[in-house]
Amino acid sequence: MRSTLLGALLAIAGIASAHAQDCPDTAARYGEAREIVRDLHRIVAPNGVQESYAARIGGIEQWLTVRGQDRANPILLFVHGGPASPAAPTLWQFQRPLEEYFTVVHWDQRGAGMTIARTPHEGLGETVRIQRYVDDAIEVAEYVRRRYGKDKVILVGHSWGTVVGMHAALRRPDLFHAYVGIGQVIDTRENERISFEYGLRQAKAHGNAEAVREMESIAPYPGDQPITRERIIIARKWPQYYGGLTAFRDESTYYYRGPRLSPDYEDRDRCAINQGSLFTLERLLPEFLQVDFDHVASFPIPVVMFMGRHDYTTPSQPTANWLERVKSPYKRAVWFERSAHMIPWEEPGKTLVSLLEHVRPLAVSGAGAPRE
Repeated sequence: MRSTLLGALLAIAGIASAHAQDCPDTAARYGEAREIVRDLHRIVAPNGVQESYAARIGGIEQWLTVRGQDRANPILLFVHGGPASPAAPTLWQFQRPLEEYFTVVHWDQRGAGMTIARTPHEGLGETVRIQRYVDDAIEVAEYVRRRYGKDKVILVGHSWGTVVGMHAALRRPDLFHAYVGIGQVIDTRENERISFEYGLRQAKAHGNAEAVREMESIAPYPGDQPITRERIIIARKWPQYYGGLTAFRDESTYYYRGPRLSPDYEDRDRCAINQGSLFTLERLLPEFLQVDFDHVASFPIPVVMFMGRHDYTTPSQPTANWLERVKSPYKRAVWFERSAHMIPWEEPGKTLVSLLEHVRPLAVSGAGAPRE
């Protein structure tokens, strides 16, 4: 696995093709470690659920991973970033405590992870469009609520997944108790501008002549020029180097290499993450660059935004500004002071506490109002 999130994928898009067909056998090196993780993560509670399977969604087989200690708990549907970077292969890094309070559903989206590894994707290129992903998300929500006997689910989007999640919540609010945005995309072009300015500012402050030279070569950014993949690679490289992906880190190896220890992902599944990135990225990029939720003045369900103070992959300030003015049955901004874009991985404890305080009560009858 080479990356996560749209920003990081774009930063390595130019080199990913060199690795997409490289699928090494990792059994000898990581097999014993994976078995330890597998044993730790077995759900043994009598009323628990631990399932991984393909479901017919949007006309193709799409992969779902479902885990929780008690089937009576509310369902949390996690819509991953990328657009083809499933969170399932690194869920072992942060999710186990969440499973005591939620049944967590991970969905490997069209063109991602186990879905692309097991579903022939020839001819699917025309379906790689934002609207189709939104349709898929709605189908997944309907499927899991039927399968697990729930009226509604909690919808959580991360990075690219927030684009899908916002659209799904706006179109089918009847399916969801609440929407949680993590690394929320509000206005792509504004995000690009803020991220670029942060990277250039940091490069100058650190006397990084190479970074300044590269970034000034595309300035003003985004400006009036087309936002090409080549410009994005330069624009995203340095903000992430200066902690805009994972706070206080110039790289995120813990995440990139994390799937090697996943007990659920085989080598072909890990390699398929690269393949999915290459398959989806250029098809979705033109639409993604036009994303703008700034005009949304009313949100039909409770909305909670988890915002990393140091996020310069999808900068948080546009999200905070939008949340202040939007009308909603309930809204809450939660700042993560030691996080950038990878909030569940960076601050898993606060992620759990925040979900329990501000979100779970919205889905559990008699739990009381969420904490203001």
